Amino acid sequence: MILSVPETKIDSIQAEYAHKSPQQILRYALSQFDNIAISFSGAEDVVLIDMAAKITKNVKVFSLDTGRLHPETYQFLNRVREHYNLDLEILFPDAQQVQKLVQEKGLFSFYQDGHKECCGIRKVMPLRRKLVTLDAWITGQRRDQSPDTRAEIPVIQNDVAFSTQERNLVKFNPLANWSSEKVWKYIRYHDVPYNQLHEQGFISIGCQPCTKPVLPNQHEREGRWWWENSGSKECGLHTTSVSSIK
Repeated sequence: MILSVPETKIDSIQAEYAHKSPQQILRYALSQFDNIAISFSGAEDVVLIDMAAKITKNVKVFSLDTGRLHPETYQFLNRVREHYNLDLEILFPDAQQVQKLVQEKGLFSFYQDGHKECCGIRKVMPLRRKLVTLDAWITGQRRDQSPDTRAEIPVIQNDVAFSTQERNLVKFNPLANWSSEKVWKYIRYHDVPYNQLHEQGFISIGCQPCTKPVLPNQHEREGRWWWENSGSKECGLHTTSVSSIK
């Protein structure tokens, strides 16, 4: 049986759950949708996997492999797969599109052209192919991750960026109200696996050429696409997080 939430009810549901705990939001999401999955890449996402695994044994999880991740990130993905006994689905970019980009512009064109083109090929398009098969997805976005682009993230929204004419996609952000401190308290208390790069000063971790450690008191997103201004620091996976609220 496929369950769902009517598109017109999202506003009232968002208002009802706006200040509920991540576990309550997750429980609601997993009870309303059979065809739902968690998008996994970082510490917040593993917290969600840990919470979801305590609710149901049938947690669906996918992750994007851009082909340019740190070795530590690949090790992290495998640890999470084994720790939670997940049938982790890894999504890859289209090889011909990657080859065309690299052949025409080289391996580091994003330092001159900006990261949007590369992220579009390596992240957004594989994600889009996955999301058209789902009715809902769950992300680890937090409002305090980026004051410029994520400050008003709702805990539940219609995802107009990835919805289609045939299917409305619902997006859950159960950790929207949490701080980084709360995430890491949960990780330590529940012995949740994390990326070893965090022990080297990395906070927000993406592709290897586009991520660097941050200094004390720097914001976590300053280590991502550091050559660009703060208002551009989204790869395209969540750029409509605010505008897609209905």
